Amino acid sequence: MLYKEIFAIRVKKLRKAHGEQQKELAEAIGATQATISDIENGRKATSFDRLVAICQHYNVSADYLLGLIDEPRTLIPPKKEGT
Repeated sequence: MLYKEIFAIRVKKLRKAHGEQQKELAEAIGATQATISDIENGRKATSFDRLVAICQHYNVSADYLLGLIDEPRTLIPPKKEGT
């Protein structure tokens, strides 16, 4: 599977897991609903700025979205008790 296809699948999966519509994700990252549709259907890639925005919005690493790793990793690890 191509990285662009993996990216499309994972963005859509995360969006649905968070109960969001394409329009809501678009507003959160400064894009249009049509752009999100194109990304999720593999018709369009995205800019680095939007990739970062998607990662921050869902608190997931770019490595996961790009298909470089299979398990999602959070951007900021949770704090341990007592630290």
